[in-house]
Amino acid sequence: MGSSPNSPNPTDSPHPVPATPAGREGLAAVLRHPSSAVVALDFDGTLAEIVPDPEQARAHPDVVPALAALAPYVASVVVVTGRPAGVAVRYGGFAGVPGLDHLVVLGHYGAERWDAVTGTVTAPDPHPGVAAVRAELPGLLESVGVWHGTWIEEKGRAVAVHTRRAEDPQAAFDALREPLAALAAEHGLVLEPGRMVLELRPPGMDKGVALTEYVKETGAGAVLYAGDDLGDLAAYAAVEKLRSDGTPGVLVCSGDEVPDLADRADLVLAGPAAVAALLAGLAAQLGGAGTT
Repeated sequence: MGSSPNSPNPTDSPHPVPATPAGREGLAAVLRHPSSAVVALDFDGTLAEIVPDPEQARAHPDVVPALAALAPYVASVVVVTGRPAGVAVRYGGFAGVPGLDHLVVLGHYGAERWDAVTGTVTAPDPHPGVAAVRAELPGLLESVGVWHGTWIEEKGRAVAVHTRRAEDPQAAFDALREPLAALAAEHGLVLEPGRMVLELRPPGMDKGVALTEYVKETGAGAVLYAGDDLGDLAAYAAVEKLRSDGTPGVLVCSGDEVPDLADRADLVLAGPAAVAALLAGLAAQLGGAGTT
């Protein structure tokens, strides 16, 4: 694939324009040379709305059509998520979609990988600390006094405690943060806080490492990354490092509930519907320019 002589310009486009010079340069690079661009996306909060029960999360209805329209023009579309790769594929509805033949899902912050080409998940053996933490969590929640309304999510290679359904979600989150950090450290894990969720997972698993390795693997010449939560900060840092090394990139934030992320973004959107609209707008612009 390659761009036409009349490559599209982000200032004359059917989508929002980044607020920063680096972001505008990054988006322009994606549009000028889409065949060497990687579009990387978080799942929960970015492609799917945040819901009280994570098992009920599903990709926004506009997401898969937008991805299928955009994917043929770019080097790669990759979903980078803390969820198990297979779960993200199922909840996203990504399998067997025409146009998404080469989609990649990096699950558990890159510890797992699903490739649409093979339809299989590859992963290393799970960290033994996860099983130990899983066994101790119920007792810890009860001892802290926040058992009622909190919910433990089994993630295979990680485990998470959600406080969104507690009587006072923020108070439960604050009460659990320190004891869960100690529990994680005791078993060789790290604690990853998010939007009313605290995840215990093995060290060395983060979206920045996963994204950097994937960009290196694909030889990408430009990167777009969209996320919504604290776990995406590592991916933001990876894109910022790529930019400092000469690879253009654009940082998109889905929603403004996490100021630490929104303040670093080049473009802040209203949520998954707006992210889908951005992707569809890029596809329309590339298609209208005759990109092949």
